[in-house]
Amino acid sequence: MNSEIENKLRDKNTKPTSMRILVYDFLASQHIALSLSEMESHFYPADRITLYRTLKTFEEKGIVHSIQENNTSKYILCHDDCNEETHQDWHLHFYCKICKQTTCRTDINFSAPHNDSVRIDEVRLFAKGICENCMNETMQ
Repeated sequence: MNSEIENKLRDKNTKPTSMRILVYDFLASQHIALSLSEMESHFYPADRITLYRTLKTFEEKGIVHSIQENNTSKYILCHDDCNEETHQDWHLHFYCKICKQTTCRTDINFSAPHNDSVRIDEVRLFAKGICENCMNETMQ
């Protein structure tokens, strides 16, 4: 598994350090976006600054994208077609008001405009509501 992660990091022009491999592996196991604080407990006693720098490097290299939510950044892995120049982030980010989880809703996506007069590097689509799990629980 580590060699697969190392190759993915190298493909994104990122040196595969131990911390980067651990963070990538952790994010790959998540289905929700997580804040730095939420990740810290998993990586205790790792240095908060090292974790932050890892996430920022990942964001710059197109490995993760950040979702701004209530003055907090949350991170989730990008698709393989994201890179240093553009994040192919054409889907909705959804925050559930009940369970407080943020997810990428790739079933709700938007096509990138094909216009050569401008280059759009990033689009942020964010919605708040109640997720399927919480809707099902409230109906029982």
